[in-house]
Amino acid sequence: MEANKTVIVINGKGGVGKDTLCEFAARHYKVKNISSITPIKEIAALCGWHGEKTDKARKFLADLKSLTVAYNDFPTRWITEEYQKFLESEDEILFVHIREGEEIDKFVKATGGRAKTLLIRGGTRFRRAKAVYGNAADDQVEKYRYDHVFYNDHPLERTEAIFTAFLKKILCESK
Repeated sequence: MEANKTVIVINGKGGVGKDTLCEFAARHYKVKNISSITPIKEIAALCGWHGEKTDKARKFLADLKSLTVAYNDFPTRWITEEYQKFLESEDEILFVHIREGEEIDKFVKATGGRAKTLLIRGGTRFRRAKAVYGNAADDQVEKYRYDHVFYNDHPLERTEAIFTAFLKKILCESK
């Protein structure tokens, strides 16, 4: 991989703090944060979805994503294009949110195996960390074999320093 470029597929059940951890990383590194569901949300909005995060809405988005994968692999094509833009940018870390194991594998392959995978597990602060959502995308998250696992179970005021130190180890091994 080009110098100072690290790609991390980040995953975890809904509400375990993935976006907050990416925000913490952005305070220390030049970060781009994308999700394979982003273009699907744009399609969903045309169908009347208004951004809600209910179990019904999560299932709708997961089902819609599955349809676009089956039709023309749209989500993987989209994140691969975003990956190419990242390689040409000044950003140092690309966080890519992907839920489904087979979709993670496709993207890792598209990066030539350069992307690392990271599971975020929520601790007692996260009420829904052990929830069942009723869709395969969310409910199968723990069944993938990740390169790294971060236990997000520290007090919020300490989490930034702990996650940044954890992330530094990933960055060092990626070089």
